[in-house]
Amino acid sequence: MSDEVVHGRTPQRERLHRAKELVIESIIRICGVSAVIFVFGIFFFVFREAAPLLFGGLDIGELLTSEEWYPDSDNPKYGAFALLAGTLAVTLLAMLIAVPLGLGAAIFVSEFCRGRTREILKIVIELLAAIPSVVWGFIGLVIMNPLIIELFDTPVGLNILNGAILLALMSVPIMVSIGEDALKAVPDSYREAAEAMGATRWQVTWRVLLPAARNGLLAAVLLGVGRAIGETMAVLMATGHSVHVPDSPLDSVRTITATIAAELGETAQGSDHYRVLFVLGSLLFLITFLVNLTADLVIRGVKKR
Repeated sequence: MSDEVVHGRTPQRERLHRAKELVIESIIRICGVSAVIFVFGIFFFVFREAAPLLFGGLDIGELLTSEEWYPDSDNPKYGAFALLAGTLAVTLLAMLIAVPLGLGAAIFVSEFCRGRTREILKIVIELLAAIPSVVWGFIGLVIMNPLIIELFDTPVGLNILNGAILLALMSVPIMVSIGEDALKAVPDSYREAAEAMGATRWQVTWRVLLPAARNGLLAAVLLGVGRAIGETMAVLMATGHSVHVPDSPLDSVRTITATIAAELGETAQGSDHYRVLFVLGSLLFLITFLVNLTADLVIRGVKKR
């Protein structure tokens, strides 16, 4: 009797085992490749709809530098500078609020909080992520709007500050989740070695854990940036929807995503107005690509050091 039969590994069972492994490897490979295909498919669809106008007479200089957005007039103007400025203003202010809150909460939950308090905080943070964006928009309209009017003595509370606060609260859960995972991934030997040298818990966190987990923390911040840039309903309802280059956080603005959501359903398919909205979508796609590319280059630079 052969060794394969003695050990319970007949040729038939071996072939069946290899066939199962081949099937599993093929499924995993298809899943990995499909993610890339879906991304290129989305870009192809958006670019295909934008291409006839993009290469058919659209003035790119006017699009990027003009503040005049009058797509339905007899003499249409396609100036997206105010829309781009509004998007960047809301996103930057949201990140100024969200990054300290998100990373601070991640550090507190990971290193300073224990027991039931930690579990309650994690549940509350996860519930923030479960709130639909339209509900955040209603909060901006009903609660934040009169509150900003009263606190800052401004005629309208639907402005950059309103939208930025909502986007910050929407970005915090993903920052906390990814940031906590990054801190937990730091080996315990780092903590033990620092504590053995007499470092306090805060010194361990500041001098050891944050430098060791900086790649993951940077990823958490950039995921929050992507969440803020791509948000639609909350900023549509909370920023005032005014095509205007802002001078202060209390100015009303309109973002690129809000413009696409508000106007796409009212345009005739194939019209210039329809296609310029897809040009804006391509511009938004390019912005997110540059954010991710920058993050990748920064992380590679950090790893080399």
